[in-house]
Amino acid sequence: MQQIARAVAMAFNTLPRTHRVMLGSLTVVTLAVSVWRPFVYHPTVSGENPIVKSIELDKEQLRTLLPEASEPIDQDMPSPDDDVPKDEIDQDVPSETGTHDYVVSSGDTLSSVLNQYGIDMGDINQLVKVDKDLRNLQIGQQLSWTLTDDGQLQRLTWEASRRETRTYDRSGNTFKSSAAVQQGEWQNNVLSGTVEGSFVTSARNAGLSSGEISAVIKALQWQMDFRKLRNGDRFSVLMSREMMDGKSQQSRLAGVRLQTGGKDYYAIRAADGKFYDRSGAGLAHGFMRFPTARQYRVSSNFNPHRLNPVTGRVAPHKGVDFAIPLGTPVLAVGDGEVIVAKRSGGAGNYVAIRHGRQYMTRYMHMKKLLVKPGDKVKRGERVGLSGNTGRSTGPHLHFEVWINNQAVNPLTAKLPRMEGLTGKDRNDYLAQVREVTPQLRFK
Repeated sequence: MQQIARAVAMAFNTLPRTHRVMLGSLTVVTLAVSVWRPFVYHPTVSGENPIVKSIELDKEQLRTLLPEASEPIDQDMPSPDDDVPKDEIDQDVPSETGTHDYVVSSGDTLSSVLNQYGIDMGDINQLVKVDKDLRNLQIGQQLSWTLTDDGQLQRLTWEASRRETRTYDRSGNTFKSSAAVQQGEWQNNVLSGTVEGSFVTSARNAGLSSGEISAVIKALQWQMDFRKLRNGDRFSVLMSREMMDGKSQQSRLAGVRLQTGGKDYYAIRAADGKFYDRSGAGLAHGFMRFPTARQYRVSSNFNPHRLNPVTGRVAPHKGVDFAIPLGTPVLAVGDGEVIVAKRSGGAGNYVAIRHGRQYMTRYMHMKKLLVKPGDKVKRGERVGLSGNTGRSTGPHLHFEVWINNQAVNPLTAKLPRMEGLTGKDRNDYLAQVREVTPQLRFK
């Protein structure tokens, strides 16, 4: 045998280099295939069938074979309504559950906007079939939509221009469209006042509607906590309102100035529908995409329409699961305030963070919590160590992002980012600032 091996080696070495490389590569591929798909010989007696053994799995064993094995289906996750502590702003300016507003940005398409909420591509295609203009969204236009409890699109509203609004209502598997064209006259109104008690009550006394108050709070949500304004703080708001027969039909916030602690805060709307400060810098605090220092494998994706393979019922998966080793630091993806840090049923040890007034993130199944309710955290700060607590069949981190009390896909959602205007856009904006700022006077 040794002589045969030496003879083969000598013959191999005498081959040209190109032939040696080809022969060696073929040998490696052959070995790889044999390992990947090994042949198993089952001896049988002539004339008899091979023995086949059936193995029955119970429901729990079946689940361990699914992609969602790290996240048991139908588990009792805490509701966001339990997470967010209510205050006078939430009570006096309620947001409609299941409804979301979105301002079209550069590069947005109807599918890219709606996909992050798990809206079915079939519905998106039906919308475009009903109105081909939806293929050409413009920067600064506003979309609003309403979802059912199981994440199905019920209604979409498209503000195509200041005067025209198109609405698409579900009708079976398709949508019916309607359009409303306003004929009123747009007027600018400056409303100002002084904080006495809550900001909401003070703004309402100054003549702002609930919707207008909500717009002001959203515009300045990253600059201040409206719950901490003090008596004597002042505000001035420039609203553009469409008037018809002496009544306001719709309105749009053009700019706001709020003075607290002797310091002025501004938010002025640009042509792209977003708000910036007086120098053209963005107001939003940037978010990280992932809650860990590096990206880990996704073991279960966001899926609001997920079906339980055993019961057949819809069991939404409202976040993303990352398969990460026990004890991995879990990081806050953005600046915010910890509103929950506790152990709770299926979620195990989990943390919820509120970012501004519209955004919330949740981190579940952790081994250890490193923060407590009321803590202010910065982007990238540790909030816990990953684990396997609660109803979990394997070490992982369940991560959720909520916008306006609606779960979105953390991997595709348009998250706040640090941005600013440049070039001609900035020059046009600064010209607008020079026009708007003098109007934001206090009484």
